[in-house]
Amino acid sequence: MAKIIHSMIRVLDVERSKSFYEDVFNIKEKRYLDFDDFALVYLGNDENDVEIELTLNKGQTEPYTHGNGYGHIAMCVDDLEAEHDRIQSLGYEPQDIVSFSPGGELLAKFFFIKDPDGYEIEVLQRHGAYR
Repeated sequence: MAKIIHSMIRVLDVERSKSFYEDVFNIKEKRYLDFDDFALVYLGNDENDVEIELTLNKGQTEPYTHGNGYGHIAMCVDDLEAEHDRIQSLGYEPQDIVSFSPGGELLAKFFFIKDPDGYEIEVLQRHGAYR
C-alpha cells in the first residue's frame, strides 16, 4: 500500500514562502536540508503527516513557470469564512468563496489563494469527502 508523504514546489525565497505557509496554514518547518546547489525545507503540522517540500535552487533568479500541468494543493478548514477573513487581515489576497452545488446538493465550499511563487492553493470547508 502506498502512502503520500509530500508534494514538492520550487521557490525563489525560502523565508518568504515559509512565512506565507505558517501565516496562512499554520504549517511550519520540520526539517531543513542545505546542500551546495539547493536546499530542501519540509513543512508540516501535527494535524497530518503529509508535508510540503519547498525546494530552493540556489542561483535561480527567474520565477518558475507553472505550465499547464500544475493544478493546486488543497487544504481543509473547520470555518471557511473565518479563515478567509483571517487570511485577508494578514494582508494576503484570497479569492472569493465559492459554493459548488451541482443539482442543488453542496459538494464543496472553497476559495483559492496563491502563494508567493504563484502556486494555487484551494482552501475547502470540511464537509463531505473533504475532511
